[in-house]
Amino acid sequence: MARPDRLFRLLQAMRVMPAPITAARLAEEMDVSLRSLYRDIDSLRAAGARIEGERGYGYRLIEDYSLPPQTFDRAEIEALALGLAEVQRMGDPALAKAAVSVLAKVAATLPDDRESYLFHAISQVYRPDVRYAATRNMEIIREACWQEEALHIGYTDKAGDVSERTILPLAVMYTDRTLTVLAWCCLREAFRMFNTDRIVKPTLVGQSFRPRRASLLREYLAELNQRQVVGGPQAGR
Repeated sequence: MARPDRLFRLLQAMRVMPAPITAARLAEEMDVSLRSLYRDIDSLRAAGARIEGERGYGYRLIEDYSLPPQTFDRAEIEALALGLAEVQRMGDPALAKAAVSVLAKVAATLPDDRESYLFHAISQVYRPDVRYAATRNMEIIREACWQEEALHIGYTDKAGDVSERTILPLAVMYTDRTLTVLAWCCLREAFRMFNTDRIVKPTLVGQSFRPRRASLLREYLAELNQRQVVGGPQAGR
């Protein structure tokens, strides 16, 4: 791994891991020798990172030179803490990990008193059960949405029958208890919502729809807003 990449990873590890962090724990996390770890700590300090601690006592990242300082008021900090806590309890491991990372990055840019507001927010989330069951297909579904690439899927209906089709995934929608994909269905030539737990063997087909995604999503969202008056959205079929 290139040294700049390793230093970036070390910074991120120090943002996320509970302080104080021993050199041995950091070296294990980074898969480097203690000697290399000490040298990397010195390099980060020389570049402007405020890192408290020393060999044998553990380290704590106090000020992160790589992120600009942030100024949030208390209500904004409450909103951040509440939103990220909700994401952590959704049931999606990738998003939960990302929420922890975002929280650490934001905390690293706050003055000490506001960092305390973030970690001891008065707004809390209590969910004894995760909101959505983990879906093994989410990684490829999310990748297709990001890359604006068509997906070939099998889709299971309520009777258990599976149909095959190609869809243009526009967005992932988190409703009350259901995780769905908003998409253009090439089989039906219409907008459809597909429950992620009914999608079988999604496969990227190498067909980009990038020029169309923004307009398709705007059109579908407008259609959904209109349907609220007369009935619910149609699930994929």
